[in-house]
Amino acid sequence: MSTTEIKVGGLGGQGVILCGMIIGRGASIYGTRHATLTQAFGPEARGSACSAQIVVSDEPVEYPYVTHPDILVVMSQDAYNQFAPGMADNATLLYESDLVEPRDLRPGITAHGIPSTKIAEELKRRMVANIVMVGFFAAIVDLVPPDALRKSVADSVPPGTETLNLQAFDQGLAYGRECRAGRSGTAAARA
Repeated sequence: MSTTEIKVGGLGGQGVILCGMIIGRGASIYGTRHATLTQAFGPEARGSACSAQIVVSDEPVEYPYVTHPDILVVMSQDAYNQFAPGMADNATLLYESDLVEPRDLRPGITAHGIPSTKIAEELKRRMVANIVMVGFFAAIVDLVPPDALRKSVADSVPPGTETLNLQAFDQGLAYGRECRAGRSGTAAARA
């Protein structure tokens, strides 16, 4: 049985929970896998720490909590500081490169950064940085097919914002594909 633990962390207002929901929905509804989502957030609506934990498996998920993420997606330095020490051996780290500085990565951890907020700002809507990150996730991590995640984005965002969000997804996907091909300016390293 193949099971992958994913944790998405950041601050309230960055769309962390929606990011996790899109990944889980893409895996289970538009893909062929099983998925669970749990979430945690502080009492403040914006600016407090929050996270989404997704477990994706070939079989029904019996334990929905992430213990050592195989994939860690972080959109704030605080989230990195809090969650990076718990990453699994040989985990993949995806991070917002303008807001997070990975430090003290253990050997075996692969890290890929994307300026998702900057890309979102270029689309004239900073609030789609999380969707840029989902596109980046689709390109870097071979877990959920990009088409399934794209359908999940379209189904998960508010009506009337689908075009903008799909543009954000496509931008993140293209950046991630360039990163994988070694052609982007992203910080990509194997510790």
